[in-house]
Amino acid sequence: MRILTIACSLAALMAASPLSAQTLNVASAGDQNMVDYVKDYLGPMFEKAHPGVKVVSVGTGAGDSGSQKIFEKLDAQKGAAAADFDVVVIHQKAAGTMVKDGLLNKYTGNVETAKLATGEATKNALGSDVTGYVIPMFQSQTALAYNADMVKTPPATFAELAEWARKNPKQFGYNGIKGGMSGVSFVAGWVYAFGGDADKLIKGPYDAATKTTWDKAFADLKEFNRNAVITPGNAGTLDMLNRGEIAIGPVWVDMFYSWQADGKLPPNMKLKLVSPGMPGQPMYYAVPEKSAQKKLAEAFIALATSPQVQADGIVKKFNWYPGIDAKNLEGKLDKAAWDKLFTDVTPADLAKNGKAFPIAPYFNDILEGYEKKVSN
Repeated sequence: MRILTIACSLAALMAASPLSAQTLNVASAGDQNMVDYVKDYLGPMFEKAHPGVKVVSVGTGAGDSGSQKIFEKLDAQKGAAAADFDVVVIHQKAAGTMVKDGLLNKYTGNVETAKLATGEATKNALGSDVTGYVIPMFQSQTALAYNADMVKTPPATFAELAEWARKNPKQFGYNGIKGGMSGVSFVAGWVYAFGGDADKLIKGPYDAATKTTWDKAFADLKEFNRNAVITPGNAGTLDMLNRGEIAIGPVWVDMFYSWQADGKLPPNMKLKLVSPGMPGQPMYYAVPEKSAQKKLAEAFIALATSPQVQADGIVKKFNWYPGIDAKNLEGKLDKAAWDKLFTDVTPADLAKNGKAFPIAPYFNDILEGYEKKVSN
């Protein structure tokens, strides 16, 4: 029923477009702010540069379920002459599935800005090869937030953090694996640090026996948890940091800066992206294989991933890290915006310690192991 509602909404929007205009239909999984970003910012900019073109922005909902609705729509239109969508903004999990099922066009060779995005996420989406099919819209990243008045020298590694938490009981807080993805990211980072070969977990291939080597890492995490506070969620971690109830906790960087900009976090809160790294995830721009407007779609994505738009739209409006490599934004951001986003976590930190989540089977093994061996 919800898919039907989305389709009807799209049909209504398309009917409202001028008949003589070319229409570029952009579907975004994610929160309403992503739909509004296309409707109010990217769309008008693109229409101004392409007279006669109308950009229509629709949303399919937040989280992986929003991407799943886009997948179901494109899959249902496999036999049609053209898909309803020309550009889709999707999560990693759906991107891999859509590439595998032939629903996306291999377009990035036609978009010059694709060369500005060279990170692992441009090729690997949770173990699926998406090379040529996606360009990141932005990168969400987790890091440790800490109260600089309470923590003069923040831990630089997971090992240092474990020692710090032992000496400062109940001053570290995170939301486990059921209270939000920042907690899941922390647990994945812990396994990267203490479970063995992180690169293998991120890139594969999958070996079911690998999880049997994580017993000590999980036992140490169970012991670590005795000195930690389990917070009620991503926002709960930030709330407890704000109230001084904890001194360190893993958070989403964009949420951290948005809270700080709204005055919900004091300026003495800082970020640290510890070694060997913590996971983040991108949203992707992709073009459906059955798009009726492939050239327009490529031009739209080229605009959306240009350094100036990434600077003004992605970094300054949302506090997200750019989808293209951060070094390409130097000179595009004013000093205040640059310092705000890259002082605590530098582009070099991101390149070194900004990790992807593990491929899906290892991801599931980590969650299962945590349930059985840490939280029991």
